Amino acid sequence: MAGANQGAAADGISGGAGPREGVAEARRVVVKVGSSSLTTAAGGLDADRVDALVDTLAKYRDKEIVLVSSGAIAAGLSPLGLDRRPRDLARQQAAASVGQGLLVARYTASFARYGRRVGQVLLTSDDTSRRAHYRNACRTLDQLLAMGAVPIVNENDTVATDEIRFGDNDRLAALVAHLVRADLLLLLSDVDGLYDGDPSTPGTTRIAQVSGPKDLEGIEIGSAGRAGVGTGGMVTKVEAARIAAAAGIPVVLTSAVHAAEALAGGPTGTHFLRTGRRSADRLLWLAHASTPRGALVLDDGAVRAVVERNSSLLPAGIAAVEGEFTAGDPVELRDASGAAVARGLVNFDAREIPRLIGRSTRDLARELGPAYEREVVHRDDLVLLGH
Repeated sequence: MAGANQGAAADGISGGAGPREGVAEARRVVVKVGSSSLTTAAGGLDADRVDALVDTLAKYRDKEIVLVSSGAIAAGLSPLGLDRRPRDLARQQAAASVGQGLLVARYTASFARYGRRVGQVLLTSDDTSRRAHYRNACRTLDQLLAMGAVPIVNENDTVATDEIRFGDNDRLAALVAHLVRADLLLLLSDVDGLYDGDPSTPGTTRIAQVSGPKDLEGIEIGSAGRAGVGTGGMVTKVEAARIAAAAGIPVVLTSAVHAAEALAGGPTGTHFLRTGRRSADRLLWLAHASTPRGALVLDDGAVRAVVERNSSLLPAGIAAVEGEFTAGDPVELRDASGAAVARGLVNFDAREIPRLIGRSTRDLARELGPAYEREVVHRDDLVLLGH
């Protein structure tokens, strides 16, 4: 827990009094809860904690709630005789396989007390960076909400490999908020907000509001929360808040016990204001949820075309290819110095590209057929990095 400074005055750094604009009025809300807020110290599910969370969320019948819930791996530890989260992927997947069923069963029973249904949605980054899979995820979540169900979203830990993992559910929650066009992202933990130092140290202050990156300059953001059951910390939560705010979605970061106050627009936790505009595309996923399987090195002309003119990448602008990948995989686009300037979904296998390098699409179509008269990376499947 955060220690002596839990419940510090809400008018800390960059803060102010009064209801938070746009928070209480939010109709569609993504709520993310961490493993430490749902489990016992031994790693099993804490039914009382789950019920307390559901009690809060079920009261807001005027809101559409999407719940991004950690806890599958943690819930599976005790039944499998594990005393802490394993480090190897195979045992993590085994624990997730056991724990995910327990987690959803607990949510199903708890929401049933209020006559609410839940639906399980398991995602990998691969499901959401590819165009067709992204559309399917959108439709599924929208339909669940339209039918009055509460989607319970988690990373598909039982099948996700290192290459297709989101890495932490904080980032997943930010991306789901973008996916469902949420009005608010609520990040719940066992710490009641972002502090200007270690929250267990006397004299530190909770930051009530963050209006942009400058508000965080000079603040050391370290890990926080109960060790051993989750993967996230304060760093991942602040990064998730940054992603959501840049996509036009306000964020409140607080502890699970203050969820009701947060949803009501109260002064609990840390409020991250919007810093960007809401977009309607899936490129946020490509930028933040995909892991490049290889790289294409561009000549100077191609770098200018991609970065300055928002052009597709053609074979003529490629200088070299690196890595092993197949058509549809995410790849980095690098300049001659090796700096990544963009990321995109490639239309060719790595083994095909060497014979395309430096050639025009017209010549390739004449020699190899019409299938080669196309972009290596289309501009609709490309996102600039650092912009």
